[in-house]
Amino acid sequence: MIYSRNAFSTDDDLATVCVEHLEGAPLSYMTTTAASRMRTLTRPAAVVPTTTRTIKQFGRIQLPGAPWRYAITSNGGNILVDGIPDMRWRIDIDAEVRAGGTTLSAISAELRSRIDESWAPKFRIADHLFCYLVVKQKAVPEGFLAEWDAWCRPRGWSASQQGRKIYTMPLAVCKSRAVGEVRRRLIESGELSDTAITLAAGDGALDAEMLRAADSAIRPRHGELELLNWTHPNLTVTEASGIMAGEEILDWFIEAAPAAA
Repeated sequence: MIYSRNAFSTDDDLATVCVEHLEGAPLSYMTTTAASRMRTLTRPAAVVPTTTRTIKQFGRIQLPGAPWRYAITSNGGNILVDGIPDMRWRIDIDAEVRAGGTTLSAISAELRSRIDESWAPKFRIADHLFCYLVVKQKAVPEGFLAEWDAWCRPRGWSASQQGRKIYTMPLAVCKSRAVGEVRRRLIESGELSDTAITLAAGDGALDAEMLRAADSAIRPRHGELELLNWTHPNLTVTEASGIMAGEEILDWFIEAAPAAA
């Protein structure tokens, strides 16, 4: 629900607020209307920001409605409790990754042998959990992603693309599992009823399992899932795309939130 400048034209008559800076420069935005609705949403619902971003990358964002009791980063590999990583969760995740297949170091070495700086100028390790490439999209060799994913799957990993980033992720690391764990804790603490429903939003392939697992879900009319024409019986797709889809998603959450409590 936050967007770079590419998501809207500078000619658009939109009032926006910057919610992320990188090295002092503005990077990501919401409309002021979306920011207001985000604050509204935190009153009736237990909002859990959930992202593939690393802990450090998530820390750059100043979302309206913060601070958060829980947040999920690193595609579900980390659960933050009052901003602090839950080491018990992380230790369990690391153990499952080790038991599930090839190590991150072996995956990274194989991936490096398959890429070239002419089209993949950046290779990154994220929170010692997974790796990703920042690529020149039009220069990526045809078939690379499918071939790399096919190599990874039998070894307990997968590959997917979100815009300029190609992620290589352990199958044990997924957002839906972390969301389920946070929901369990909120019910256990009495903050949620055991009949509470789960609502989710996302736009990338790494969000698909989380959207599928939710009682109701929504995705914008842009992003990787839109390119894949991905759908599911519990899914709503926005009418708008780009930054205006953020407002539509928040309206959907607000309308559904009383039933979620």
